[in-house]
Amino acid sequence: MEFTARQIASFLNGEIEGDPEIKVNNVSKIEEGRPGSLSFLANLKYEKYIYETASSIVLVNRSFQPEKSISATLIKVENAYEAFAKLLDLYQQSVPEKEGISSLSSIHPTAHIGDKVFIGEFTCVAQNSSIGNGSKIYPQVYIGDNVKIGENTILYPGVKIYQDCIIGSNCIIHSGVVIGSDGFGFAPQEGSEYKKIPQIGNVVIEDDVELGSNTTIDRATMGSTIIRKGVKLDNLIQIAHNVEIGENTVIAAQAGISGSTKIGRNCLIAGQAGLTGHLNIADEVKIGAQAGIAHDHKIKGEIIGGSPAVEIRRYRKAAVIFKQLPELREEILKLIREVDSLKSKLNPSD
Repeated sequence: MEFTARQIASFLNGEIEGDPEIKVNNVSKIEEGRPGSLSFLANLKYEKYIYETASSIVLVNRSFQPEKSISATLIKVENAYEAFAKLLDLYQQSVPEKEGISSLSSIHPTAHIGDKVFIGEFTCVAQNSSIGNGSKIYPQVYIGDNVKIGENTILYPGVKIYQDCIIGSNCIIHSGVVIGSDGFGFAPQEGSEYKKIPQIGNVVIEDDVELGSNTTIDRATMGSTIIRKGVKLDNLIQIAHNVEIGENTVIAAQAGISGSTKIGRNCLIAGQAGLTGHLNIADEVKIGAQAGIAHDHKIKGEIIGGSPAVEIRRYRKAAVIFKQLPELREEILKLIREVDSLKSKLNPSD
């Protein structure tokens, strides 16, 4: 499909600077722009590319003032990044939706399948499970006994959902996600053996949640592991048994949350952060990359970093000192030698 700058500006309530009739049929990064494509500039770090890009149209913020001439047609909007995302969403909606149930899928007679559901090849839907209207289940997905999936939820290839778990509506679950595998529960026995503790709970994922590829969410020992509405989890994240993650919290890749930890609403947890078990994290807390969290953090909106984690200003001061430790050590050793020399001069008999 082709769109003119005039059509795009009308959709975004933008202002055109350049040719209103120029057309685009695809999108590209501004540094890789080519004729017929649309790009955007939101971060001024990339401003240099706007003067050399071959893109036909570039979305920019209304406040943007070019320092030299630009060959592309500009569309000025309030927020270029949000406007670009809006266009991508419009494009995605124009892609024909998949429907129908493959004859190569396996659906138990007791399972309930809603209207306009897509189920791909080699997907298994076990007994007493239900899939809501408009949901899309791609090939090679496993949906265990008594699983409930809401409306308009997408499960990409290779997702595995164990028995009794509940998935809300409008969720997106990417390839390789495992929901409801056993929590890590073992009781030490005499000698060096461990006895497995049965994990009889489930996982509850509320509406509007997105889970990145190869993320794992363990079922509760008893009760539920809960992912609240609007949570966004990146790829390769481990959520242990009986964890609760509050609404609209965002967690980046390779983070790990140990068992029974409770995380508040609207928190931001950066990549490779690790939280030990049985913690309570307040709403709106921000945790830095590779932070190690071993204690409760109950101050709303606190920013923490480091391992063990501390308030971010303290962590930054400590990080500066840490870089200087080799020099500081040399200075201390030098002072010790000087003190020893003075002592020997003052007390030669010693």
